[in-house]
Amino acid sequence: MKKKIQFSLVYRDMWQSSGKFQPRKDQLERVAPAIIDMGCFSRVETNGGAFEQVNLLAGENPNEAVRAFCKPFNEVGIKTHMLDRGLNALRMYPVPDDVRRLMYKVKHAQGVDIPRIFCGLNDVRNIIPSIKWALEAGMTPQATLCITTSPIHTVEYYSNIADQVIAAGATEICLKDMAGIGQPAMLGKLTKAIKDKHPDVIIQYHGHSGPGLSMASILEVCNNGADVIDTAIEPLSWGKVHPDIISVQSMLKNEGFEVADIDMNAYMRARTLTQEFIDDWLGYFINPGNKHMSSLLLGCGLPGGMMGSMMADLAGIHRSINSTLKSKGQPELTTDEMLVKLFDEVAYVWPRVGYPPLVTPFSQYVKNIALLNLLTMAQGKGRFVMMDDSMWGMILGKSGKIPGTIDQELVELAEKQGRQFTDADPHTLIPDALEGFKKEMQDNNWDFGQDDEELFELAMHPEQYRDYKSGMAKKRMLADLQKAKDAKLGAKLTPEEVSAFKHAKADAIVSPFKGQVFFDFEGSSECVPCLEPYIGQHYKEGETFCYIQTPWGQFEPVPAALGGKLVEIAARQGSRVNRGDVIAYIERDWINS
Repeated sequence: MKKKIQFSLVYRDMWQSSGKFQPRKDQLERVAPAIIDMGCFSRVETNGGAFEQVNLLAGENPNEAVRAFCKPFNEVGIKTHMLDRGLNALRMYPVPDDVRRLMYKVKHAQGVDIPRIFCGLNDVRNIIPSIKWALEAGMTPQATLCITTSPIHTVEYYSNIADQVIAAGATEICLKDMAGIGQPAMLGKLTKAIKDKHPDVIIQYHGHSGPGLSMASILEVCNNGADVIDTAIEPLSWGKVHPDIISVQSMLKNEGFEVADIDMNAYMRARTLTQEFIDDWLGYFINPGNKHMSSLLLGCGLPGGMMGSMMADLAGIHRSINSTLKSKGQPELTTDEMLVKLFDEVAYVWPRVGYPPLVTPFSQYVKNIALLNLLTMAQGKGRFVMMDDSMWGMILGKSGKIPGTIDQELVELAEKQGRQFTDADPHTLIPDALEGFKKEMQDNNWDFGQDDEELFELAMHPEQYRDYKSGMAKKRMLADLQKAKDAKLGAKLTPEEVSAFKHAKADAIVSPFKGQVFFDFEGSSECVPCLEPYIGQHYKEGETFCYIQTPWGQFEPVPAALGGKLVEIAARQGSRVNRGDVIAYIERDWINS
C-alpha cells in the first residue's frame, strides 16, 4: 500500500466560491458535528480571506463565528486552517505590520492552527514576515505557492520560492491552484522536487474544479509525495468550487493509497444541512453559473470564483461597445463573441503586465485592464488609456515584485504620466496603525473583546466593522435579502422600490460644492473630454471619482467614498450640481479569493 493521504474540508471556501455570504455562527455550529462524524477529515478550513468581511457585511460578529466553528474540531484533534493574504492579510489592500502581527495572536487564541500564507505575486517579502509572526504566536505557518501556467512559472521558479520560505521557518507548503489551470504533470514534478529536497515538509494541494483538471492534478501530486488534499461536499462541490471528497477518496483508494473511510450517514447529514442553509437564505446569493465547470477558463486563466462578477462587468462594457459599433454602422457583438474577445484580451494583457498569478487582487486588475481595453479600442483610442491607480500599482511594483517583465509600451506610458516604478519592500511602506484604532475603541467605549479580537476586527476591516457596530450592515443585508427573495418569487417591484433596494446597500457620492461635474482634467484649468464611468466600474477607497469645477474656477476632487462597484450615475459629464446633490452610488465590494 502507498503512503497515507489526509483530507481537508474547505467548507467555508465552498461558500465563497459559490456566492457572497457565509453561513451564520449557528449554522456552522450545527454542521460541525456531522463533519467530524464523517471520520475522513484531518483538517477543516475555518477562516480566512474575505470570510470575516462577509460576516460583518451580513451584520454578524466574525470572531464569534470563528471561535464557534473551531471549538468542536479543536476538541477532537482535527486541525484548523485559514487563508491569509500575506501583505493584505484578510482584505484586498495592504495591512500595517502591527495589525498583521496581532492577527496571529488573535487567530491562535480563537482556535486556528494553521495560517495558509500567500502573496498573489509569490513575492517572499510578503510571506516571510507572516511566517515569523505565526511562529511567535504558536501557529504552524503554511507558505503558499500560487500556481499558474506561463513561460516563467516553471518547476524551478516555484522550487526556488519553496526553498526560501522553508528556510524562513515554514514547515508546510500549499500548492494553491486557485484557477485550477495548473497542468497536472507540472504539479507532479513540482511536488517531487520539493519533497526530494525537503522530505519532512508537509505538502497540501488546493485546486478548484473550474476547468476540469483538478482530479488529474490530485492524482499527480499524490503520486509524487503530497500529504493533504483539499476537498468539498455536495451540494457545493464541483463547478467552480472543489472536487467532492467521495470521488477523491475513491480514486486514491483505487490507486493504492491509505485513505480514511467516509461515514456516509454523516456525509448525508452534512449534505442535508448545507442544502438547508442554501434554502434558508444563502442560496439567494449563489451565482448559478458557479455551479458549472467551464473549459473556457483554461484560455484566460482567471479564477472560477470571478466568473460571476466578470460577467456582470462584461454586460456593462458589452452595451457600451455595441452602442459604439451601432453608431459606426458596424455589426454588434453577441455575448459569446464578447466573452471570446475578453479572454483573448486577457491573454494579450497578461504577459505585458509581467505574468502576475491570477489570484485576488491581481486577477481583478488584469481582468479590468482587459475590459477597459476592449472599450477604448472600440472607440478608436487604443489600449491602456483607462487604467486606475490600483492597476498601475500592480504594474509599478507597489504590491510586490512582478514575476515577469513589464512591456516597454507600459514603461514608456508610466514615464509619460510621471509614474515611478519601485522595488521597495512593500510592507515597509505602510505605517503602523494599531494605536489609532485603540483610541477609536476607547472613544466609542467599545469592548476590546476576548484576546483583543474586537480591536483586531476594527483594525483589519474598519469600514465594515463600523457599519456592523452601528447596525447599518444588518439593515443593508436584510434589504438585499428581501430584494433577492422578491426577485425569485417573481414579485414586481416599483421603480421606487428597486431604487430603494439599490441605495440601501450603496454609498452615495455627494457633491461637496456647487459647480460642474467632470470625470477627468489635465493641469489646473483645462478639462479633457472623456468617457463617463460605466456601471460596474470598480473604485478603491478614497480614489477620486470625479471633479467639481467650482464657481471660482477651482477643480475639487470628489472621492469614491469607501470604494466598490459603481451601480448608478446620477450626474453626467458636464452636469451642474448644487452642494449636497448625489452624483452617483457605489456599492461596496463582495470580495472573492
